[in-house]
Amino acid sequence: MIGLKNLGLVTTTFSRNLSNFKSALSLSNLYPNSSFTTPVKIPDNEKFNGFIPIDKLQISYSKSTGPGGQHINTTNTKVDVRFHVESAEWLSHEIRESILQKLKNRINKDGFLIVRSDKTRSQIYNQADAMTVLRELIRSVIDKPATGPSQETIHLLRLSKDSTANMTMIRPDFSRP
Repeated sequence: MIGLKNLGLVTTTFSRNLSNFKSALSLSNLYPNSSFTTPVKIPDNEKFNGFIPIDKLQISYSKSTGPGGQHINTTNTKVDVRFHVESAEWLSHEIRESILQKLKNRINKDGFLIVRSDKTRSQIYNQADAMTVLRELIRSVIDKPATGPSQETIHLLRLSKDSTANMTMIRPDFSRP
């Protein structure tokens, strides 16, 4: 009996010490003066590179409609992502003006661009889908410079025209008797 009690004390002490255990190779031991949070640096906003700071967005969740049985009636899977276009400092002024002009049907009277998603039964997938749609909308309003055909394409077209003209000249004329 005494041995079992001692065994109980040993395992209790062992489990208490296990919760405080840190490996010699843990990050806090290897880099004692480091901060383990990743700094969020908003990139230069002259052109849009796809970065959308999630802390500048208003994300809300609600109950979705459609098939899914009882699951759909109990969970908030529909995602609304919105941001105020005029105060979006992470976008350049030109991009904000383009959004206001080209996406005016998606902007409400308060100036918020709203993207909704309820494609899947998962909240996180719907949030990812809404972010992708938002990213594509922003990229769609950016004016892309018109590019003409490359020099190689122009050269190949010229060769094709010349060879067609040569074939026409060589072809025998069957209309003469």
